[in-house]
Amino acid sequence: MATTSLDLARVRNIGIMAHIDAGKTTTTERILFYTGVSYKIGETHEGSATMDWMEQEQERGITITSAATTCHWPLADVDHTINIIDTPGHVDFTVEVERSLRVLDGAVTVFDGVAGVEPQSETVWRQADRYGVPRICFVNKLDRTGAEFHRCVDMISDRLGAQPLVMQLPIGAEADFRGVVDLVRMKALLWSAEATKGEMYDVVDIPDTHAEAAEEWRGKLLEAVAENDEELMELYLEGEEPTEEQLYAAIRRITIASGKASDKTVTPVFCGTAFKNKGV
Repeated sequence: MATTSLDLARVRNIGIMAHIDAGKTTTTERILFYTGVSYKIGETHEGSATMDWMEQEQERGITITSAATTCHWPLADVDHTINIIDTPGHVDFTVEVERSLRVLDGAVTVFDGVAGVEPQSETVWRQADRYGVPRICFVNKLDRTGAEFHRCVDMISDRLGAQPLVMQLPIGAEADFRGVVDLVRMKALLWSAEATKGEMYDVVDIPDTHAEAAEEWRGKLLEAVAENDEELMELYLEGEEPTEEQLYAAIRRITIASGKASDKTVTPVFCGTAFKNKGV
């Protein structure tokens, strides 16, 4: 029998969790498309989502049972094997989330940019705390009327008791949402209206209209990271600007360590709109 060796150090079990209708499965479908697992983006409202394989899920447009699939990233080098676990968001199926959390190395918590932190968001967050699962957050649906990124960030802090590390700022609001400011690279990522599947975007200088806010939130990010990481604290106290690699490494250390800690969870926060293929 043929055998295949697998470097377990390069294998990750990553869960996607959220309150129902926050866009969890829609986000997962984009991940599968961008990693080459699927060649057509499935939609929950059409009953064509890859991860909603049960007939009842396809009929109702909701996730009932946890589903897993494997992808690789970076795609060109097949560097890491990532097992994606899409968990239910409905309160009636919370036990499915509990079962999945036992095997996760990390999780992406998806929030509705309009509703923010919702009841089931709090439930799955507490479950992740119980199992020491490191988390990052994705504020979704920023193209919707009433979406407010900073309100969601405040709710992550106030209602979940977490310390959010804002990694990106939205460019444009509601229907005019068109990109994000990357606060690590200090560049703007802009998606064109023609790039319907979100694969093509431009990396440009930060627009003048967002430059001041970018500098302000970049400073907050550096300060928050320095408070939680000794290596970056040394650079911060010496007045040195960390490189991108140093900052990414520090954020990674903090995120992993805080997942295992019993005190406040530190979580990076990203933003976008999965349905419009921007930010995933």
